[in-house]
Amino acid sequence: MSDSETTATESRGPGRFLFPRWANFLAPIGAVAGIGGLLYATTIFAFGASPKTMAVGYAPDQPVRYSHALHAGKLGLDCRYCHNTVEKTAFASLPATQTCMNCHTKIWNTSELLKPVRDSWTTGKPIEWIKIHNLANYVYFNHSAHVNHGVGCIECHERIDRMDVVYQAKPLSMGWCLDCHRAPESHLRPKDVRITDMEWKHPEGEEGAALGEKLRHDYQIHDTAYMTSCYTCHR
Repeated sequence: MSDSETTATESRGPGRFLFPRWANFLAPIGAVAGIGGLLYATTIFAFGASPKTMAVGYAPDQPVRYSHALHAGKLGLDCRYCHNTVEKTAFASLPATQTCMNCHTKIWNTSELLKPVRDSWTTGKPIEWIKIHNLANYVYFNHSAHVNHGVGCIECHERIDRMDVVYQAKPLSMGWCLDCHRAPESHLRPKDVRITDMEWKHPEGEEGAALGEKLRHDYQIHDTAYMTSCYTCHR
């Protein structure tokens, strides 16, 4: 080592580094901040991105201000009149304009609220309804499998007959579905009760438990192992 290099090393002295001593405190502060940020991000994702907080209450503006409270509630229109595939297919179809005009060629046929319906009728262009109850594309759900085995509309859609504006009332999360699949008895109704009847309530206590067991047997609903297997909903 040359004399000049030796002099430079000695001038720094032992333990001398590029950063000042107070920089040593940045390490623990940075670690705490990093852990705190990670916990914050995890919390936001767990609660903010959960279906329970993102989907429940979703009520988009529809192209036509259709009131279920009026049609299904006050007028008593059966859900299956408009959603006429719900007992036959996986999907509950949206009504064609023809279905609306079956009544509205005579009723409120000049109402400004129904202008989009009349325009659709005239042009042949379907009304672009906005889907409210959305499941991930990797989830298999079949409406007919549920309604034909005693699961009423109210179980998933709540009192839709009281909604002027339809909104998503249930989370439709995997945990929510599994709660029912593990113990469906209290969600079943006899076949002599309309599947669309919003007023019917499952009996409580021993009577309700006995009815649930009977209906599960009568409807030949699979055992819990199948009902909660991955394949049932992820095919």
